[in-house]
Amino acid sequence: QVQLVESGGGLVQPGGSLRLSCAASGTMFSFYSMGWYRQAPGKQRELVARITSGGSTNYGDNVKGRFTISRGNAKNTVYLQMNSLKPDDTAVYYCNVWPPSSDYWGQGTQVTVSS
Repeated sequence: QVQLVESGGGLVQPGGSLRLSCAASGTMFSFYSMGWYRQAPGKQRELVARITSGGSTNYGDNVKGRFTISRGNAKNTVYLQMNSLKPDDTAVYYCNVWPPSSDYWGQGTQVTVSS
C-alpha cells in the first residue's frame, strides 16, 4: 500500500518557522522526484518546491529564499523548512511525487500564519 503522510503543520505567527515532514512508504520513493504542494482556500493547488532523487531543487517564486526542501538520509522522507512565514503562506500543504500523481495525494497538513 503506497502512502505519503504529511506532518508538522500548525499555527505560527508571521515571521515564524515550521518544518514539515513527509514520510513515504510502500514503494521506492528514493528514486522519484518529490514535491511539496499547497492549497489555500479558494485557490488552486500549487507547487511550492521540488527535489530530484539526486538532490537538485526548485522553488516557487513566492517562497524562494524562505523555504528549503530536503530529503532524509534514507530518502523516503522529505522535509520542508519554512522560515519568515507570511499570512499568504496559510494553506494545506501536501507532498507528492513530481509530477504529481492522483494516486498519492494524502490528507495534507494545515499551516496557518496569523497573529
